[in-house]
Amino acid sequence: MAATMSAISAKAAGGYRTAPALVSWKGSRAQGRSLISMAAAPRSLRLVSLRTPRFRVYAAKAETVNKVMEIVKQQLALGAEAAAAVTPESKFTDLGADSLDTVEIVMALEEEFNITVEEDNAQNITTIQEAADLIDKLVA
Repeated sequence: MAATMSAISAKAAGGYRTAPALVSWKGSRAQGRSLISMAAAPRSLRLVSLRTPRFRVYAAKAETVNKVMEIVKQQLALGAEAAAAVTPESKFTDLGADSLDTVEIVMALEEEFNITVEEDNAQNITTIQEAADLIDKLVA
């Protein structure tokens, strides 16, 4: 309320007041993430960035990706023409899978690779590559 009143009174006095510069939090941590501030940057470029301290990229093995593609083709009973179009970037929905088909694919993957996929992880799988990455992560 006080900030609004001071902005209104500043406008009445002939102009707006500028916001104070951001305080730099270099090296600070909030909720497990590093905070980086660019206080010296021009006003239009001042940003606060949250970045994860441990960023990992999982790239599945080619054999895992191929097995996942074969299981998806079997579960969706894709014809020869549709099966030829399946790539690691293929989304299950683009291949004609509904939510029940996706659950069945995940169950078949669990059985094939002898793993257990948590429900949260299963809901995040949308492509063949994502499924293969998760499998390699769980198997390792």
